[in-house]
Amino acid sequence: MNTKQIYDHEGNEVIHGRETVNGVRLHYVTAGSGEPLLLLHGVPKTLFYWHKLIPELSKHYTIIAPDVRGFGDSGKPKNGYDMDNIAEDIAQLMDKLGHKTYRVHGEDWGAAFSYALTAKYPERVVKLSWCEMLLPGLGLEEWSVLKPENVYSNHWLWHINFFHVPEIPEFLISGKEREFWGKWMRDECYDPSAISDDLVDEIVRGCSSAGGLRPIFDVYRATFENIDFVEQKMKEKLPMPVYAIGSNHFIGEEVHREAKLFAENVTCDFLDCGHSLAVERPKQLAEMLHKFMG
Repeated sequence: MNTKQIYDHEGNEVIHGRETVNGVRLHYVTAGSGEPLLLLHGVPKTLFYWHKLIPELSKHYTIIAPDVRGFGDSGKPKNGYDMDNIAEDIAQLMDKLGHKTYRVHGEDWGAAFSYALTAKYPERVVKLSWCEMLLPGLGLEEWSVLKPENVYSNHWLWHINFFHVPEIPEFLISGKEREFWGKWMRDECYDPSAISDDLVDEIVRGCSSAGGLRPIFDVYRATFENIDFVEQKMKEKLPMPVYAIGSNHFIGEEVHREAKLFAENVTCDFLDCGHSLAVERPKQLAEMLHKFMG
């Protein structure tokens, strides 16, 4: 079995595809059958992040998991990394694949993109699972501030300011992608061993190619555009059921507080892990999602 491939619940390889939408060529995989469930990964991850979750969920759903613009094997254009535009990428992809309505699960920045997609097209998203994220304008910047309660916590988001600096992160991290991203992601986990060498390999493969690091930081450099987007969209709360899952050892109940600010019907839950739910607790997460998604 190829450890760099993703398999469904029957041991079949997922189906790879590519579509050009909204000016970018996206790579994606599909697996399983049933109602469509869209999975959106965070930063600096790729769709391979879901390699433990897809076999659990493909028993019940048609899984669609793209590499977000700039990540993995998707195109890396020079711009368009704000939440609004990435949401448009995904909406057009799902439309091309023939899915007019669907369920969505997102973690980390994937949760932010999921929120943006749902806020733009609420008629398309049946249910939203929003996990382990602070939205720009609602807490993301506050957790990055240099102050004792952040520095001595388990969740100081120091990287937000660093990544926002033009060109310097690319210069310093280039050639050290494996060391930097491997340590960074493991530091955010309660169980560091959950970040496997295969997962780090796939992240490094995507971001060490030509232009591969820049999109990671450009997601953060769109913070002020994202704040404006969130402020505008929050004027109307999301009407569909929202499942807010926080980890006990990272963002936690702040996920619940924020979800209640932008959605009317919120179910709150925790997982006993760190920031990377889908690799730290894949079976438990899949059971929770199946119960919520129906």
